[in-house]
Amino acid sequence: MLRRTGDYTNGGRTDVQQLSLVVREQSVIEGATEILKVIRPDWCRDSVRFKLFTDGITNKLVGCFKQPKESDDSNGTPEPEDVVLIRVYGNKTDLLIDRSKEKENIQLLHRYGYAPALYATFANGLAYEYVPGVTLTPDTCQADAVWPLVARRMAQMHKVQPDDRSTANVPALPSKIDQFLRLVPKRFTDPVKDERVWKVFPSVSELCVEFNVLYARLLETDSPVVFCHNDLLLGNVIYDEVRSRVTFIDYEYAAPNHQAFDIGNHFTEFAGIDDIDYGRYPTQDFQRRWLRVYLREYLGESMPVTDSDVQRLYVQVNQYALASHFFWAIWALIQAEHSTIDFDFIQFGATRFLEYRRRKEEFLALRCNN
Repeated sequence: MLRRTGDYTNGGRTDVQQLSLVVREQSVIEGATEILKVIRPDWCRDSVRFKLFTDGITNKLVGCFKQPKESDDSNGTPEPEDVVLIRVYGNKTDLLIDRSKEKENIQLLHRYGYAPALYATFANGLAYEYVPGVTLTPDTCQADAVWPLVARRMAQMHKVQPDDRSTANVPALPSKIDQFLRLVPKRFTDPVKDERVWKVFPSVSELCVEFNVLYARLLETDSPVVFCHNDLLLGNVIYDEVRSRVTFIDYEYAAPNHQAFDIGNHFTEFAGIDDIDYGRYPTQDFQRRWLRVYLREYLGESMPVTDSDVQRLYVQVNQYALASHFFWAIWALIQAEHSTIDFDFIQFGATRFLEYRRRKEEFLALRCNN
């Protein structure tokens, strides 16, 4: 059953509609059709087309658009004028994510011009604006036409003031890790998975101790708390070459957090997801150039960016990259137990945890006076 719920102001309907509808993962197109009846009532069903995106490992995503009219363009494939994206949350992801906060994040950042418009929410997903462009790849993320745009946009987002000022200076990292560790099963339902996990990972209690020791070290770097995306994998950055613009999407984990975590997390994602290669982790020279562009935007034109500023942030970022590996490794263990998406979460988590262990001593040895 599809039903609108509330959200009327000033005698009219607000932009974001709340629909009491559950879209089954196996029937995404059918569910999307029901949602379009409300948010795009003028669309003729016979002219609507759908495109399933398959590069996500957490959610199901479908693009919905009207078949564009014939064009005289030489390529014969005119772009649709209006595209709606419908994202269906993965199984049990509500254990990991505060969905009401996600909605607030999107609306907050849309007001700043940093996020797509949110059209509707439903019981297990969102409908939102399509942003033209392509997602980044391990090659394009280091292209000279692209990375400065990402650095500047991240700096702009880090200056956003959240509506709830009471939590603006409270970093999400420690509480989120604590939440994740509590959700890791002591024994996985699938015995094969259970055996694979504990061949790589220590016990949950040992993981708790490991993170507490790491975080105590990271706090010594004094990385400021800012409004972070917290999940800037390459697939969450849309590059529009025509407009020379990048847009960040998927604000499921957005929250105040350490500045260096957001940047370090982005750098770890240069390795890719399907074919992870940490040889792609950005070099020191690239990072310094990236960080200088970031700081110029973050500090403003009136504040000169010194070499010591760049070095300090470089140290912070690489040390917090360790926390990123730890964070997503634990996240992957929870997904391995609950997700219905065809993806080897255990392999993903093990790869990240082993990279954390491999780089830990090297990164923690970095000093600001190098």
